[in-house]
Amino acid sequence: MSQLSQRPEKPVVGVSMPHESATLHVTGTALYTDDLVARTKDVLHAYPVQVMKAHGRITALRTEPALAVPGVVRVLTGADVPGVNDAGMKHDEPLFPDEVMFHGHAVAWVLGETLEAARIGAAAVEVELDELPSLITLRDAMAADSFHGARPMMLSGDVDAGFADSAHVFTGEIQFSDQEHFYLETHAALAHIDEGGQVFVQSSTQHPSETQEIVAHVLGLHSHEVTVQCLRMGGGFGGKEMQPHGFAAVAALGARLTGRPVRLRLNRTQDLTMSGKRHGFHARWRIGFDADGRIRALDATLTADGGWSLDLSEPVVARALCHIDNTYWIPNARITGRIARTNKVSNTAFRGFGGPQGMLVIEDIMGRCAPLLGLDPMELRERNFYQRGQSTPYGQQVTQPERIAAVWEQVKENAGLAERRREIAAFNSAHPHTKRALAVTGLKFGISFNLTAFNQGGALVLIYKDGSVLINHGGTEMGQGLHTKMLQVAATTLGIPLHKVRLAPTRTDKVPNTSATAASAGADLNGAAVKNACEQLRERLLQVAATQLGSSASDVRVVEGVARALGNDTELAWDDLVRTAYFQRVQLSAAGFYRTEGLHWDAKTFRGTPFKYFAHGAAAAEVEVDGFTGAYRIRRVDIVHDVGDSLSPLIDIGQVEGGFVQGAGWLTLEDLRWDSGDGAGRGRLLTQAASTYKLPSFSEMPAEFNVTLLEHASEEGAVYGSKAVGEPPLMLAFSVREALRQAAAAFGPSGVAVDLASPATPEAVFWAVQAAREGHASSNGQAQGGSGVAAGDRTGNGLSGHSAGGAVHADAEALSGA
Repeated sequence: MSQLSQRPEKPVVGVSMPHESATLHVTGTALYTDDLVARTKDVLHAYPVQVMKAHGRITALRTEPALAVPGVVRVLTGADVPGVNDAGMKHDEPLFPDEVMFHGHAVAWVLGETLEAARIGAAAVEVELDELPSLITLRDAMAADSFHGARPMMLSGDVDAGFADSAHVFTGEIQFSDQEHFYLETHAALAHIDEGGQVFVQSSTQHPSETQEIVAHVLGLHSHEVTVQCLRMGGGFGGKEMQPHGFAAVAALGARLTGRPVRLRLNRTQDLTMSGKRHGFHARWRIGFDADGRIRALDATLTADGGWSLDLSEPVVARALCHIDNTYWIPNARITGRIARTNKVSNTAFRGFGGPQGMLVIEDIMGRCAPLLGLDPMELRERNFYQRGQSTPYGQQVTQPERIAAVWEQVKENAGLAERRREIAAFNSAHPHTKRALAVTGLKFGISFNLTAFNQGGALVLIYKDGSVLINHGGTEMGQGLHTKMLQVAATTLGIPLHKVRLAPTRTDKVPNTSATAASAGADLNGAAVKNACEQLRERLLQVAATQLGSSASDVRVVEGVARALGNDTELAWDDLVRTAYFQRVQLSAAGFYRTEGLHWDAKTFRGTPFKYFAHGAAAAEVEVDGFTGAYRIRRVDIVHDVGDSLSPLIDIGQVEGGFVQGAGWLTLEDLRWDSGDGAGRGRLLTQAASTYKLPSFSEMPAEFNVTLLEHASEEGAVYGSKAVGEPPLMLAFSVREALRQAAAAFGPSGVAVDLASPATPEAVFWAVQAAREGHASSNGQAQGGSGVAAGDRTGNGLSGHSAGGAVHADAEALSGA
């Protein structure tokens, strides 16, 4: 086992413990960015001037009426920017635009002595607009050929030959929804200028280094003149990876121009209408299976709704392409991706970062095609699992295919699948108006940033004379427990009790050039960097201890805060060891660094090894559906998830539970609606609050929820044998969607392919139930004619199929329920 993954005697990692700020969270004493306002003197408040039109060119911007409002200090416009008027890394997001690109676009910001003064001032600003045509829906943008950014293609094998060899070929399309992050803490920043002109910004950001970079170039400064700190975030989920930069830059610009601290915090409506979402996607596909139901070829086009600017749309689409295979070997594949440009907010990172969108396409295909092939959906999935020696369509070998099967088989056993399926069949026979179903889905999720350069982490660890330890690292805490894990890593590496270690807020003047806390790589990158810094310190201290204990350094161990030499009963307490080292002038600080090895990626050819490893998991979900209304409930969920050798089991189980619920929300509840009419409100977000945008709550939780971490799963080459956990569990929620599909199908004859909209709201489930009831005739026509549209087309998803190679008759029998 490598030095990185090897665990010492009595490690602190692997011990279940609460989140390091849990007590602060539940008592309300945890400080967030906006809490610092009350501790800051003479703060000005920023408020946006939003234009409530979807698209138009600004012909006049009059700020004088705002300046006449009592309490208004200044109005910030593009003319005030001393550097680059842009808040994005692609230089396509003007901070102060002269063209309104979406409904609610902020074109100026008012600074007031109070928030109310700033609000009234913003309402007084006069904006004249030359309205322009707008594209609101993804389909409108596709029809208008409105695209931007790269159009990658992933090609493997011989696709045409694969289809020629296929006994069954099906075509279809699916469009599925975007998703609002709905973090508890909205976007916030607090900026001030010190006596030397240095800019200090407190920001709720997942990427402090990039926030620093954007603030610097807006102000025309160098990065060393700007410091960004993130105390903690009240949730991020990817929504604070790119989007905080512009808000921080507005606050910093205001502070620079007025000489006073400036606070910017969006209220919930502003956050919903101004910040990006998960990318909604449209996919059109064609798939071929052999006579045994094994995939021979896949040809698909994935179109993401990027919104008005690129943001992170290109890497999101790239990751979607890299995950369309999920757990299934596709020997011949041609997958293309593109980004639609619409007049909506700029969509951005969201937990899974395109991976869920890619996986949803293949899982939807498997769920829809299984009955057409006459196969149980679980059987179809199992037949197509990766095997040893097989590679992904982008050329990376799947090194642990046995874990795909391991989590699958364990979840079947844990869930008591065989007996429960018999019980469900009996229930369904006895209940014509209520049906239950149980579905199992798996996942394979690549861990690392697709852009190789981002796969690096840094840390600064300080040991003080009294033996206490302070950690600085480049990762940010958004509730996911990263800081808890870093404390455990440091304590384990140094061999000391956890209470000896404290963690400082994330700051760009302590650890520079950090990557975003994203891609589920926070613990991998920062944990390895913290470990590296602590190992440097430990090696120095072992030399000191060896002298004191009269042995060689290689024989000294520090365990639970006591240094001992092998074969020697003499002990040296940690505090005494540190004090001795200080008097011997031994350096007691170290900068740690880590770069993920073995990665390479060619974005042009779409080939390489972009991921360090794959995380695996499987979930079994049972649902019950009311045939009259489409209402449903999740009766039970069983999960087995691979986190390697967990750094912090309690944290990881919480992440699995939370990720699953968030995924279930995306797939079943969360239905963003936009005004696509031609009236005055065109482009307006209609679901602007929790009253109209339904989030998962306790009532949507499974009545029984069992989560198991895969045992004996240490990951070679990762910090203390652990695996990432942040994003992968979200995709476990596919099991709920597939269970709903199967429950809807149970209202009709067997062998009918049921289309299901995403999100699968009760309305969508009702339509699927109705389609299943009517599906007998359409399924026969589909098999014989080869061009029919499957039942459920009112969801906007079409499916057609034909059989080749002499299998038409067998296919027709399967479809008719024979």
